[in-house]
Amino acid sequence: MQHHIDSFNKFIDYGLQKIIDEQRIIETDIEDTYLKLGKIRVEHPVVKEADGAIEKLYPNEGRLRNLSYSGPLYLEMSVVKDGIESEAMEAKIGQLPVMVKSKICNLLGLSEVEKVRYGEDPLDPGGYFIIGGTERVVMTLEDLAPNKILVEFGERYGDEIEVAKVFSQKRGYRALVIVERGRKSLLEVSFPSISGRVYFITLMRALGIVTDEDIVNAVSSDPEIIKFMLENLEEAEVETQEEAIEKIGARVAAGQAKEYQIKRANYVIDRYLFPHLGNDVRDRVSKAHFLARMAESCFELALKKRTEDDKDHYANKRLKLAGDLMEDLFRVSFNRLARDIKYQLERANMRNRELNVATIVRADVLTDRLQHPLATGNWVGGRTGVSQLLDRNDYISTLSHLRRVISPLSRAQPHFEARDLHATQWGRLCPSETPEGPNCGLVKNFAEMVELSTGTEEIENMKKILYDLNVEKVVVKVPEIPAKIKEILLDEFGEEIVEEFEETPEPETKFKDDDFYDYSDMDDSGSMYGD
Repeated sequence: MQHHIDSFNKFIDYGLQKIIDEQRIIETDIEDTYLKLGKIRVEHPVVKEADGAIEKLYPNEGRLRNLSYSGPLYLEMSVVKDGIESEAMEAKIGQLPVMVKSKICNLLGLSEVEKVRYGEDPLDPGGYFIIGGTERVVMTLEDLAPNKILVEFGERYGDEIEVAKVFSQKRGYRALVIVERGRKSLLEVSFPSISGRVYFITLMRALGIVTDEDIVNAVSSDPEIIKFMLENLEEAEVETQEEAIEKIGARVAAGQAKEYQIKRANYVIDRYLFPHLGNDVRDRVSKAHFLARMAESCFELALKKRTEDDKDHYANKRLKLAGDLMEDLFRVSFNRLARDIKYQLERANMRNRELNVATIVRADVLTDRLQHPLATGNWVGGRTGVSQLLDRNDYISTLSHLRRVISPLSRAQPHFEARDLHATQWGRLCPSETPEGPNCGLVKNFAEMVELSTGTEEIENMKKILYDLNVEKVVVKVPEIPAKIKEILLDEFGEEIVEEFEETPEPETKFKDDDFYDYSDMDDSGSMYGD
């Protein structure tokens, strides 16, 4: 169960503050007024009694009294009006459900005798939540690795084609980018918010890699691949960056004024193409090189220099634990709270009241949005059955339920390869503990000695390790932005985006999840062996 507890502790230590830092400020329609956000903290679980007294809450009391085991969340906020920042105040923004045995659980540090005194089993593993008196466990979700190029053969109009895919993921927004090599060896790219497919050369030129030589060098130095690239260059529909952006603009904003089309094309390229690489103008060269790497993968597959990627290989999978899922949930819930705070600020201003952060925050907005998905299993992004009622048939069934891994694939489809035992599951997943029937092979359990590796946010340390291993730094030349496009960018975004490349805020659609996962047909009691 330690994997769930460690994941939740990481969410408490870093995840909460990361989401606040992403938001940074809450803008309002009041002139020269906005709300600045500071540090967030969560306290140990408490309960407010009928007489107003606040007492420490222990898990068993929550079970017996049908209470939610949650701790108060406090956020530092200050109103900035006409450039003058008011004194930062800490306001309670809601209640965060607390995982039993996590670092903010009241049982932490108690002896076995003290645990028994508070009605707890000393051998209870923890790793679950208590919502309205019921024990709910957040399932571990298995999914394809984001931000990783996967190649496979596809079919279009009866012809075999080579396809390179990547699920580009950043801050809860997930975009599928596909590069296909179809007839005549021509490469085409598709990504969100653009209908149909765009020629690879057109997109490369829109990203700033303009000359034929630069495009070929970005893709590969292999003579056979260069031959394929020359075929693509002969069929190119544009020659300059301006023409390329105009061509994309005609696709993303058909029938609109030309100036608007160019603005829209720039917006789409920066926000929806490889969001994990950034959303600035300066990130376009990195995106072009990543796109070129995808193109090279397609050609290598066509030339039999590489094989199809195995989607069922565990190196191409990632697990979403309780902390990751709580982070997704908190991001969407906090976004809703931010909109409510904006509305309350504007209403207070209309009535000429003093803008006081302590009085404008409605704590129940966040609390309800955090507790409801845990109570029902209906997670953000349309996923269902994510949290389940903990199986308490016996001790072993409890351990089994807390170590369960579920796949997002539909139970109605055959998916023979996905259900099969894969060699890379050796030592990681139990080969025999899986239900019979439609869930067979899609609902799995961790092996007894499994150990989960975790990602890191410390990019600078990672770079240092790589440089110490004699990895050379790539110097990428950022091309000059054409005068016409520069003028439109200046009008739209202001001077800093072109000259200083200041970071711009995320698009409104950053919380949109295109994928619909359905776990609803799993037995909600938590047992794998339901009818």
